Amino acid sequence: MTSLLPPGPAEGPRSAAGARPAVGASPAAGPRPVPPRFRIGVDVGGTFTDVVLAAADGSVLHTAKVPSEAAGPAAAVVRAVSGILARHHVSPDQVEFFAHGQTFALNTVLQRSGARTGLLVTRGFPDLLDIGRLRLRDPIDFFAAPRRPLVERGDVREIPERTRVDGTVDHPLDEEALLEAARDLLADGVEALAVVFLHSHAHPGHEQRAVTLLRRAHPGLIVAGSCELWPEEKEYERATVAVLAAHVAGLLRGYLGDLSRRMRAAGLHCPLHITKSNGGVMSVDSVLTTPNGPNGAAESEQGAASLLRAAVETLLSGPAAGVAGAVRLASAAGVRDLVTMDMGGTSVDSAIVEDGRIPYSTDSELGDFPLITPSVEVSSIGAGGGSVAWLDASGVLKVGPRSAGARPGPACYGRGGKEPTLTDAYVVCGYLDPDDFAGGVVGLDRDAAREAFAGLAGRLDMDVEYAAEAVVNVATAMMHARLVPLLARRGVDPAQCRLVPYGGAGPVQAVALARELGIRRLLVPWSPGTLCAFGALVTDLRHDLVASVGATTGTLDDARLESGWKELEERAHDWYREQSASLHHEVGLTRWADVQLAGQSFTLAVTLPEDERPTVAALRAAFTARYRAAYGVDASGRELDVRSLRVTLTARSRPLTPRAVGGTTARPRPHTVVEDGRLVPAERVRRAELAPGTTLRGPLVVSAPDATLFLPTGATVEADAMGNLLIDAGEARGKAS
Repeated sequence: MTSLLPPGPAEGPRSAAGARPAVGASPAAGPRPVPPRFRIGVDVGGTFTDVVLAAADGSVLHTAKVPSEAAGPAAAVVRAVSGILARHHVSPDQVEFFAHGQTFALNTVLQRSGARTGLLVTRGFPDLLDIGRLRLRDPIDFFAAPRRPLVERGDVREIPERTRVDGTVDHPLDEEALLEAARDLLADGVEALAVVFLHSHAHPGHEQRAVTLLRRAHPGLIVAGSCELWPEEKEYERATVAVLAAHVAGLLRGYLGDLSRRMRAAGLHCPLHITKSNGGVMSVDSVLTTPNGPNGAAESEQGAASLLRAAVETLLSGPAAGVAGAVRLASAAGVRDLVTMDMGGTSVDSAIVEDGRIPYSTDSELGDFPLITPSVEVSSIGAGGGSVAWLDASGVLKVGPRSAGARPGPACYGRGGKEPTLTDAYVVCGYLDPDDFAGGVVGLDRDAAREAFAGLAGRLDMDVEYAAEAVVNVATAMMHARLVPLLARRGVDPAQCRLVPYGGAGPVQAVALARELGIRRLLVPWSPGTLCAFGALVTDLRHDLVASVGATTGTLDDARLESGWKELEERAHDWYREQSASLHHEVGLTRWADVQLAGQSFTLAVTLPEDERPTVAALRAAFTARYRAAYGVDASGRELDVRSLRVTLTARSRPLTPRAVGGTTARPRPHTVVEDGRLVPAERVRRAELAPGTTLRGPLVVSAPDATLFLPTGATVEADAMGNLLIDAGEARGKAS
């Protein structure tokens, strides 16, 4: 597509293989130069598959997009990788690292298109998923529809067994009834099984035995046990993890196997990685490879567990990679506090980053389903570029959440769309350059956009331009309304943050949102439309583990605390040894625990330093400080309830920092945009023309093949040495003193 960061003039010419002659050596004699090494990051989206090719030293960075293939996403990945390697004369054996994120697993869950899953539960608990947490989505909506479980009620079977909370066996596992229930479900068309028994997070014996029996009886069948995936209390949430894993594991196994075969056939023999919901990466081979050794059955179960964990851990793979990429780029530019804004065609995903630390949550939601495995904390709102503008029954202007999608898409795309969308509003307002949009892949029809807005403008008794600008303002207000409470809840002053917009539509809307939030400075990444692929390229290995405790400080002693964390640390190191970690040598471990005051119901995450001995006294001191910071109350004399222990392993690689540069001379061309309902003169410029240090003022449209930046009046933009655009939002029109 385009080389955003070309080699500097001092690098010299490249050979056909991509190598530069050694300094002082003739082509025919002297030591043979070492070919440069490269890394590849890929993001598999619903419409496009993005790829970033980077020299290992960051001196060269290329990007490209190819259409995704819903039926065979691996084919699009290989096509994108092979194309960018050939275009820039890089041999596959020069690639030392490959990582990618994907959204098809997430889409599979949202569309409920994975394996039909059966659920085996303790007798007496068939309504586990139906009851959930009895929380209403909207407490004041008398017509709110209940959440629909991923497992149909007819696919749930009760198994005679019962282990009490203290570990005593009330009823032994009826193995014959278990196998009979499985045979019945499979005969009825069920394709995968999830097993969730009461209290298995702390007393897993019955559940582990059931999973082993089912896998032996039905080789190749996906059987997910909740305790081997995420042994944390909360039956409903733990059951959801098991069901999600069973629902998508077969598809993930097929996709990763296909990807690995195609990559190897294309000559790429470097380690392959996939990004995780927690913002890290993991080896693809560790998911696909089932060890063969003296303990064949046990090792086969270990391989099955690895696949199932990967199925859950990669559900939010794509969005997490975007946040990781934004944090890495911002940190390289000296920015530690930021608000990310990933705006695509359907939604806007935002994360709040403090002190350069990626925010994590163990209480996320994925559509209708809770997700308690650690994931990057992202808040979403249905106001992407394809969101449809409409009037509600009271005549109030709304934007989204319904989207025009890729087909027919916005009216301006000329694919048959007739409804006014946010992208059509951008076109009517002149915020996009019709002569340089999406690298010429998609044309913009301004007349079609105006026609789509004509009816809406008439109902609002407005001019078309004013109505289009009103839609942009409504979208800005929706994002503002979602972000303000998040910032307030974290105690974050937006004036001290940078807004980092990316995605295809993020930079268009960003300055308007920044002004409403009171954020003066913005950082637009060098390639906002492919930032998720870049995030996959630069992120670290990361693994999270949890173990149930459920004891108060009155009975918990140092020995149990230390041994619990030591076991988790050993398992984390075992995982690391299974990874293709040739570039990730800097290993760190974080110990933390979920702690609450005895008798309370909500925990706080308490972290202990890696170099400090984990004692009850150290945990108490850390909790007291955390509790005081959160609630302003001194809890130093109270008994504590330690619900679970956690360990996070992170293995860092050598950071890759872009050093690059655009053109030498900006050539602004005359343009017109809408501001305050009026057409005003503006300029447009191509991003590739902006050399480091170039400063321009709004109103201005900066176009690029991956995304467009709109700079309103009063804002300025400067290109930095890494290819980022640094923006001063200035004052909104009419707000200047």
